[in-house]
Amino acid sequence: MTSPALQLDNVSVHLGGKLIVDSVSFRVPAGGIGCLLGASGCGKTTLLRAIAGFESVSSGSVSLDGAQVSTPEKTLDIEKRRVGMVFQDHSLFPHLSVRDNIAFGLQSLNADKRDARVNELARLLAIGDLLDAYPHRLSGGQQQRVAIARAMAPRPEVLLLDEPFSSLDVELREQLAREIRGVLKHEGITAILVSHNQFEAFAMADEIGVIKGGKLLQWDNAFNLYHTPASLAVADFIGEGVLIDGRAVGEHTVETELGVIDTRQIQDFNLPGTIDISLLLRPDDVFHDDASPTKARVVEKAFRGAVFLYTLELESGKRVLSLAPSHHDHAIGEPMGIRLDVEHLVAFPKLPVV
Repeated sequence: MTSPALQLDNVSVHLGGKLIVDSVSFRVPAGGIGCLLGASGCGKTTLLRAIAGFESVSSGSVSLDGAQVSTPEKTLDIEKRRVGMVFQDHSLFPHLSVRDNIAFGLQSLNADKRDARVNELARLLAIGDLLDAYPHRLSGGQQQRVAIARAMAPRPEVLLLDEPFSSLDVELREQLAREIRGVLKHEGITAILVSHNQFEAFAMADEIGVIKGGKLLQWDNAFNLYHTPASLAVADFIGEGVLIDGRAVGEHTVETELGVIDTRQIQDFNLPGTIDISLLLRPDDVFHDDASPTKARVVEKAFRGAVFLYTLELESGKRVLSLAPSHHDHAIGEPMGIRLDVEHLVAFPKLPVV
């Protein structure tokens, strides 16, 4: 069996005597792209720095291509790890042209091979017409492309990207994430992205690890994180959704304020073993239906082009979210017919009232 390009086994990191990363384990296959996703201060950047060798591990191990590079007893020098890193602030050399920035790590190659590699990456990253420009003349997106090209130039075993698109607007961020994914896949480079933006993570990564309080809550693909979150914390962080009360009646029936759900029609549904439960409803689970006897009052609406995202208040005062085609334009305060149409549903034990 081929060893994964990157493997972490029960890695913990302390900084200043404080536990920042707590027993994290995951693996990324060669050519795979992973993402560490979480809010600011959750430990994801510290974990990335431990993979690079900038921080020591206090327990566990980091392995690259089957060889341990970090344990509490030994740490392989950063320059020997063949790890490339892209930082938030790009860190381009201002006195060097784009061409020379990209070529910076290629000094061991002869001039022809160095030029060929620079030109190859410039073509892949669509910056061929910028090679003679200097960093201060570039936009943020262009600077990021140059920084990524420079990190990729020596063909690292693993490329680490620390919030690389955070300075860009949301639309450009997701577009660039998709483009960089294509380049990394073309090059066969294993990569780890750190991000707080789930849509950026969805656009770029094969698998995503949700980090909170230094712990890895779930390592999975985007589809499973959204539809089958392992915990309330993951459900709360990934996607949009609300929890509604339910009551398990028999083996395959759940009663809710929005009607009775036959759980036999739902993929991979598991009751949590309690009668009173909380059900996670996504906006795409709550359908607009003028003929439905179940009505909810529109309290907020957000236009998203093809759809409206409605916030709806039920008779109990509970609020749910619903995506509806934008030609169904309901006013604030107006009742709107809705029905459940659930293909994936996650249930948790009902939280106690605080």
